[in-house]
Amino acid sequence: MSAPSPASPAGEGPAVFNTGTLLSLAAEARPDLPAIVSPAFPDYRGRNEMTLAELDRASSTVASALLEEGFEPGDRAALAVGPGPDFHVLVYALFKAGIVPVVVDPGMGLRKAAACLADARPHGLVGSPRAHLLSLLFAGSFKGLRKRVTVGRSWGWGGASYSAMRERTGPARPPADTLETDPAAILFTSGATGPAKGVVYTHAMFRAQTEIIRDSFGLREGGTELVTFPLFGLFAPALGLTAAVADMDPSRPGEADPAHIVSSLARHRATSMFASPALLSRLASHCLAKGLTLSGLRTVICAGAPVRPALVADMKSVLSPEARLYTPYGATEGMPLTAVEAAEIADARGMSEQGFGFCVGRPVAGCDVRVVAVTDKQLNSFGEKDILPQGEVGELVARGPVVAESYFDLPLATALSMTLGPDGGPWRRMGDMGWRDAGGRIWFCGRKAHRVTSSDGAVLFTVPCESVFNNHPLVRRSALVGVGPPGSMRPACVIEPVGKLSAERWQSLVRELSTIAKANPRTRGITIFLRKGSFPVDVRHNAKIAREKLAVWAQRELAVGSRFPGDPDIR
Repeated sequence: MSAPSPASPAGEGPAVFNTGTLLSLAAEARPDLPAIVSPAFPDYRGRNEMTLAELDRASSTVASALLEEGFEPGDRAALAVGPGPDFHVLVYALFKAGIVPVVVDPGMGLRKAAACLADARPHGLVGSPRAHLLSLLFAGSFKGLRKRVTVGRSWGWGGASYSAMRERTGPARPPADTLETDPAAILFTSGATGPAKGVVYTHAMFRAQTEIIRDSFGLREGGTELVTFPLFGLFAPALGLTAAVADMDPSRPGEADPAHIVSSLARHRATSMFASPALLSRLASHCLAKGLTLSGLRTVICAGAPVRPALVADMKSVLSPEARLYTPYGATEGMPLTAVEAAEIADARGMSEQGFGFCVGRPVAGCDVRVVAVTDKQLNSFGEKDILPQGEVGELVARGPVVAESYFDLPLATALSMTLGPDGGPWRRMGDMGWRDAGGRIWFCGRKAHRVTSSDGAVLFTVPCESVFNNHPLVRRSALVGVGPPGSMRPACVIEPVGKLSAERWQSLVRELSTIAKANPRTRGITIFLRKGSFPVDVRHNAKIAREKLAVWAQRELAVGSRFPGDPDIR
């Protein structure tokens, strides 16, 4: 079964398409296939399983109930429920009703989440009692709120009951006649490199995303996906897969118990899983220490932050020989854009560890990624002559059916992030640095905002520099930051050591790292090394290093003065 991709005849407007029909098509093909299994997170009645037919029917029922409660197609509804069957029912119900779910990462903190919702101006709130209580405490972020649906017990704030909606009788309305270009959802970025922004997903984007994920990663109907990140697992049922929700807190993947993950994989006979690098690192280390092989997994997808080749090698070693491990490149604004498999990462590992960046593979079908000269200013357009030659590091721009073209109600941010390509069509500026090799593969070199320009004009990029130092056995991870004013920064490398080091051993390590730095042209300008016990990371995947925070910390550390008299570059 594959979802159709209706195209508009030449000269006509966009076609009618509703993302909710992806589920209905899957339910027609395999009605009795388990759509979701969630032992740790049951639904409103305590049940932890639903078939495709049950999920499709429940979401259609709730969609009809939402419209009867006064929601209208095109309304925006903040969605704040945890993982499990109710999450799936509600998202597909909102799609079918033509209501635009607004999804904010709860891990970013209450005030930041409230600021995101204030930007999105939701007409309704569909969420847990805690979410409704918080909406009263942060009333300024919900000024336009006129509809409430409570998933659980209501405590006097009014509105409709989700449980009553689920028990509604009578025929369900057909899905709303949304256009493929209509907004389907607003998904907020994690805010790892600036204020979180609401990315507008269209129905066509979701359709393309499901097709590309299926085709690029070889996901087979009838398999089981272990869900560690709810949004990624959302479309598993639409692909004819069972979504088995892992026993973990999805907002803290870096703290997940790997033994529980192994147990979940075995219990559900999972054939595929998505995981952040933080989670995959814990899982691989656990399996290596216990001598375990995850023989049932056929496909592993790791994304959310740069994935070190060493981690890919460790994880591949605990999978069966025929299993495939992929590390796609993309962002909230477009995912996946490229894909690469473990075998190719292994071949490229030597170059990565020498400081050439991480190989993230070739663009997936229908997408294109180019490299242009970097600029922090608005880029109205670029031509063929502006595309950098192979091997030259620049700014990555992308286009394709999974690439978003706007942020919600942020015209300036949208203008800065978009440009017109040689064909006059829209391309997204990804905010990342990279280069293209002779084989058409993209090599990722870090975020544009994180590059460090020193006083002599040298430009250093995070991933290449850090990869050189991460080879040292006493370095758990490193982070390049710039200290001083822009344009005349001093590059500094913050080191998170493996275990606790004595002052003498730390000084010895710094001398070794200094020698390594001088031997590589990409790191030759780095003479400052600072030690920090643990790094701040992003709230979504617990894997992206919060370099802005580290830069502030490093500036403060250097201002205090040397801890080791006689060598001001050792901290």
